[in-house]
Amino acid sequence: MWRIWLLFEPRRALIGLAVFLFSLAIIIHFVLLSSDRFNWIDGPQASVSVDAVQSEAVATDSIRLIG
Repeated sequence: MWRIWLLFEPRRALIGLAVFLFSLAIIIHFVLLSSDRFNWIDGPQASVSVDAVQSEAVATDSIRLIG
């Protein structure tokens, strides 16, 4: 194991590893914040699309016609 550190300078390797892991963590957190399910700051958004409202209206109208 010690021969691997002869190939790399330990300070530069550890700083590079820390920068890479910090960047990866930031990217993962921003991806999760952009999703609706895992957004822990704003919470889930109640986004209702027009298609869902129209299909619900059609379903309730058809139930009224049947019943």
